[in-house]
Amino acid sequence: MAAALSRALKLPGKKGSELGEYDPLTQADSEDESEEDDLVLNYPRNGLGRGSCLGPGATEPRSSRTGKLVEEEELEEEEEEEGWRAGRKERGVGLGGEGAGLGDEGVGAGQVGELEGKKARVRGAMRTAAFLVPLACATLIVLLCAFLVPCQQGQVQQQWETQLGDVNGVTSPPLALWDVDGDDVEDLVIAVTKISNSSLQTSSLGNSKEYSVVTLRGGTGELLWRRHLNEPVSSVQCGLRVTAPGISRAERRAVAQREVLQTGHTGPDPSPVCLLISPTHMAVINGSTGKKMWEVPAGEVESQAVTVPDLQGDGVPELLVATLPADQESDLSLVLHSGKTGSLIGQSVNFNLTAQGKLIGPLLHETAAGAFYILFGLGTVEAVSLRDIYKKATGRTAMPPSLSVTDPIWEKQRKTNLSTLIHIYSGPEQAEYLLPLVAGLCNNHNNLDVASKENSSHSDWVLVCGNSRVSILRQRDIHTAWTLNSSAIHSRPVAGHFNDDGVPDLLIQQSANGVRKVQIIDGASGRCLWEVEFVCPRLVLEGSSIMTTSGQSVFLFWAGDPLLPLRNITKVNTPEPVFRKLFLLHPDYPRILQQLISTTDTALTATVSYQELQKDASYLVVLSRPVSGLGPGAQVVKSLSVRASLAGAFTLHLEGDNRASTFQINKFFRGLSFRQQ
Repeated sequence: MAAALSRALKLPGKKGSELGEYDPLTQADSEDESEEDDLVLNYPRNGLGRGSCLGPGATEPRSSRTGKLVEEEELEEEEEEEGWRAGRKERGVGLGGEGAGLGDEGVGAGQVGELEGKKARVRGAMRTAAFLVPLACATLIVLLCAFLVPCQQGQVQQQWETQLGDVNGVTSPPLALWDVDGDDVEDLVIAVTKISNSSLQTSSLGNSKEYSVVTLRGGTGELLWRRHLNEPVSSVQCGLRVTAPGISRAERRAVAQREVLQTGHTGPDPSPVCLLISPTHMAVINGSTGKKMWEVPAGEVESQAVTVPDLQGDGVPELLVATLPADQESDLSLVLHSGKTGSLIGQSVNFNLTAQGKLIGPLLHETAAGAFYILFGLGTVEAVSLRDIYKKATGRTAMPPSLSVTDPIWEKQRKTNLSTLIHIYSGPEQAEYLLPLVAGLCNNHNNLDVASKENSSHSDWVLVCGNSRVSILRQRDIHTAWTLNSSAIHSRPVAGHFNDDGVPDLLIQQSANGVRKVQIIDGASGRCLWEVEFVCPRLVLEGSSIMTTSGQSVFLFWAGDPLLPLRNITKVNTPEPVFRKLFLLHPDYPRILQQLISTTDTALTATVSYQELQKDASYLVVLSRPVSGLGPGAQVVKSLSVRASLAGAFTLHLEGDNRASTFQINKFFRGLSFRQQ
């Protein structure tokens, strides 16, 4: 340690004995110091070790070791400076020329190491640039798409309201839902009647009403187009496709995109067609523009149109309607029209029915064997094979491919071989409603698309007779599955999933003596699953069902305040309640109702539209709003998001609900999401 300290201070250290002499203490101390010095001060530099040509190694005399170590350090510092200068001059020769010997070799090794370090740094910089440049480009592209490219998805407002026309009485205007502008949000096509200003002053004018069909954008309520008509519209149906068969939606979208590139303007899904039926005419219009495509006289049409399989081989489904016979001798006629041109297919087929009453159908049914039948009637339910209708209308015996199948089970139901009709129902009470047992179908029953018709034509049926009896008819053998006796059913039942047995259940509304009873009936057995009585709002409007992502349905219906169990019913016979309320019921919380709307307006008709991307549904209702003065009421269309309405809904607790806290209830209902059936 003393020797190391003396060298650090540049003082002479302890001198040892002469060569050959042996001093144990000095020798031990010197050896320890030599090893320490070797580790600290004399480590190899530039690949050179001790005992090289630069100086003596470990075998040299210990008496001159300290001075030689200092000389080695000085030589090494000079060599480093020479290597640096040589690198600056970019030459491989050292300052010492050929005499440098191994020193030049060390300088060259230093240059190589420095060059390799530079190359490593360059490679690292290149790798970093190769990673950062594509990342920056991708970020820039995303920002451009987000801020510069307009979003093609339709915007959906949580609530909007539009006043369209005037309302006389409580007649429900015909309407239909269909995406006519290609933004993946269903739009509303609705018939509008407006009282002209001159009619308010005098009633001597021949035509005091103005008729039109308008289309409102489903997301915002914006008016897309209006088409004026000469007579009122009794039915609006959308979804008929006039494109060639086998073309997918993606292919139609590709056609629309090509049109945008060619014409410079955006367009909807090609050929969204809407069918308008008036008392004497049928017309098909382009749903995106309102332009008329064809119009034909149709006699006195009494029903909506039913799409039947292609009978002419043009790739477009045909249309079937029920009309009053022109000969005044028959009771009802079924008429086939071309879906592509509207022209008659043969002639009308007349039927004489044994009963008279409300028109049932026509409905299309496809049996398990693939045969097609039409269900219809006047207070009764009859079935006739589509093969027989086509044969009588055209007089042809050769059937098109779509009518090549017959069903022996259904054919056995004929009373005689000469009978055309297959009897389904007749009884002491007239049939009031016949509808498919399909959840959510009633909300969009005006569509003519193939998917909706396939769902309805393969299902069982709900039959309501005389407003007091409900039955389920099995489609496989036309037998009654169950019957429920009720009273004063004032609107068409609504199908939805209340329990988890996979069979749609029924929402039934009954009104009598100022009380409205709302029931959920099990679709499989006919037993009552849920029942509550309300103050009757004197409102005739069917309910709605909306499918949730969990597979259950929520049910919406209009009513007044719920009745308490001990409340005297006679006290209910008071003037009509001022407020009409829209309630939502979920099967998981049967003793809790969510009040979405409270209004003094009269609801005329309602429907439900889905937004798949938002997992939401919109409830669209047409209201009759009183106005000041003697004029007619205003027709108002109101749309509200169900999820947004649930966030601000009033929670109504029924008797017997003590299961969940307010926090749990709010969290559950605000977390609901919906999907298309």
